[in-house]
Amino acid sequence: MNLRQFIVDSMNQSVLQVFSTMLGVELAQGTATFDDARPDTNCEVVSLVGLAGSWVGAGSLSCSAGMACRVCASMLMTEAAAVDEDVLDAVAELTNIIVGNVKTGLESHLGPLGLSIPTVVYGRHFKTKTPRTPDWVALRFLWDDDPLIVKVCLAPHNQGARHPVHLFDDAGALAI
Repeated sequence: MNLRQFIVDSMNQSVLQVFSTMLGVELAQGTATFDDARPDTNCEVVSLVGLAGSWVGAGSLSCSAGMACRVCASMLMTEAAAVDEDVLDAVAELTNIIVGNVKTGLESHLGPLGLSIPTVVYGRHFKTKTPRTPDWVALRFLWDDDPLIVKVCLAPHNQGARHPVHLFDDAGALAI
């Protein structure tokens, strides 16, 4: 099974469907990168959710403050001129829906997975890091010229693991 491609396809499908249905926005498919946990330099808002089960990891959504306000305005059908509680809640909900859809698709291959509540960080000059550093699958979308980055990382649950678990071989196939 090529889990990496399955994750990419699930992420693309989820983002495109959610943006089309909830926000009335047609995005082009995202551009995929791998093993890149660094945030985009324009990202001021990062929302994270945890994944747990026989596999563990995280999902995130990163964007500029302007994109976060556009998301909120489209979701709530109201103006959002600056990042406030409503904007952060809208980004958290968007992350929950997108990563939740990906999680549901993955469960047919990986077994039941739980999803944590979102945590949203807003500001500049910060970094996010997961305790373990498995392979990240990152997709970059553009709404006009504003980037939205959606990421998922997964690793088999192994409580004794001290080192990163790399999931894919050079061809992108599951390598456990």
